Amino acid sequence: MTTPRIRLVSDNPALGCTPVACKDCGVYQLCLPMGLNQADSTLLDSIVKRKQVYKRGEVLYSVGQAFEYVYALRSGSVKTYIFTDDGRMQITGFHIAGELLGLNDIDSNIYSCEARALETTSVCEVSIERFQELVERIPAIQYQMLKIMSGEIRHNQELMLLLGKKSADERLATYLLGLSRRFEMRHYSPIQFNLSMSRSDIGNYLGLAEETVCRVLARFQDDGLITTQRRQIQINDLAKLKTIARG
Repeated sequence: MTTPRIRLVSDNPALGCTPVACKDCGVYQLCLPMGLNQADSTLLDSIVKRKQVYKRGEVLYSVGQAFEYVYALRSGSVKTYIFTDDGRMQITGFHIAGELLGLNDIDSNIYSCEARALETTSVCEVSIERFQELVERIPAIQYQMLKIMSGEIRHNQELMLLLGKKSADERLATYLLGLSRRFEMRHYSPIQFNLSMSRSDIGNYLGLAEETVCRVLARFQDDGLITTQRRQIQINDLAKLKTIARG
């Protein structure tokens, strides 16, 4: 068995990430019950309505918009967010290549948040009508959906614990480790990747001031745990980060 090639996230913001392989894509996870041993481009093309590229800052979908597509990120990254009653923005998630967007809105038929590209981002737009036809024809896909959505629920539970119980250092360490695991799952490097989200956005997501995020990251670098250059980050000591995250 060959060892999967580890890919590095590009340091050129105009390029975004190297596109994720089909076998590492969220859509492929849904196709596993169909007996595929490798990505079947014909099958994927039958449910992928179109492929789109969004530039940094462009909106994929907005709150209240009719739910038409599930988005599979091929490269780049996206943030999702909502607005509170007093007009403040609350970031609800950061999403990287290989992950799916929109599954949580299937029941409402409208998007419950806004999704915006953090860098040049390539997506496959999966027609929800075509997707529902496949679900009706192949019930096993429902189980795969449950597994993916169960993972999202677990992530949200972990985030609530993170915001309610952990210090600033523990939050940043946990956040970096979470990104590391997610990149590794898609066969990207788990120790060298691009922080496409701003320090302000990270603070918003983690319930910290931007200045606190900058200060903690600077301290991690001074202690030799990480090396940062603009938005590129290198994790030098995973074990120490894990110790900090555990508190």
